[in-house]
Parts: sequence; structure tokens; C-alpha cells
Amino acid sequence: MPTPHSTTTKKSPAPRTTTRRSKHDAIKLLADDHAKVKKMFKEFEKLCKKNEEEGKEELVEQICKELTVHAQLEEEIFYPAAREAIDDDDLMNEAMVEHASAKDLIAQIQSMETSDPMYEATVSVLGEYVNHHVEEEENEMFPKVQKSKMDLEEIGSEIAERKEVLMEE
Repeated sequence: MPTPHSTTTKKSPAPRTTTRRSKHDAIKLLADDHAKVKKMFKEFEKLCKKNEEEGKEELVEQICKELTVHAQLEEEIFYPAAREAIDDDDLMNEAMVEHASAKDLIAQIQSMETSDPMYEATVSVLGEYVNHHVEEEENEMFPKVQKSKMDLEEIGSEIAERKEVLMEE
């Protein structure tokens, strides 16, 4: 029976630290954020079906905070490094435009009352938008970054430190 981690038959073209997924790997940190927010949007849908207004408002506040911090981390730290590493301006520009649209929806949501007839629809559209953006990042951007020489550990450490500060604000 072959062993999954044989040290003598490693056929990697070059040593790369990016293949490991430590707790400070930038892609792992960002993907974990994606999963957390996706789960919150699913919870929001359940609360809407049960007409639980108080739970909805609290959850939406948390969603908006998570997305705002996540976008800021990507824009300040990850995207500039990724832009340099993968040389795909179209992909990076599209990601920035998607962030701007998500921020607009977040601002609309934060200015609404939960009783507003457009509240649930606006949060749902934000969720759809975020899901689209996440799919593009995880299926297009992240694989390109993984193949690059970007130091995912170093960027991940920066992201983790900055996130700690932003979440306290």
C-alpha cells in the first residue's frame, strides 16, 4: 500500500511554502472568512423564513462588519501583493469593482430599518453578490496566487494582525 507522504518520491519542481496551509496562510485565512460569511447568509435566510426580526438585525450587523473588515484586508494587504505576483490587472480590477458594489449595498443596509420592505431583499442581493465574488476569488485569483512566488505566510501574518485590530474597532 503506497504511503501518502513519502519523502523520497517528492516530485515538486521547486520547494514552495505555499502548498502548506498553516494558520497564517493568506489564502486559508481569506477562504475561512468566505466560509464564515456564507454560513451567516444561510442563517439569515432561515431567520427570514421564521420572521425573527431581532435575530436578523444582529446577524446582519455581524455580516456587514465581517465583510467590511474582509474587504479592507484584501484591499490593503492581499490585493496589492496579488496584483504584483500574478500580473492580471483585469481580474484584480474586477475584484475591486465588486468590492465597491458590495460596500454600496452594505451602506444601504446599514441605513435601513429591519422593517423596511427592501431590507431582506437588499441583504439577499448582497449575499448573492458576495457568493459570486467568492467563487471568482477561489476559482480564479487564489489558484493564480498559489502558483506565483507570493509569500502566503508573510501576507497571512499581516492579514491576521490587521484583522485583530480592525475587529476591535
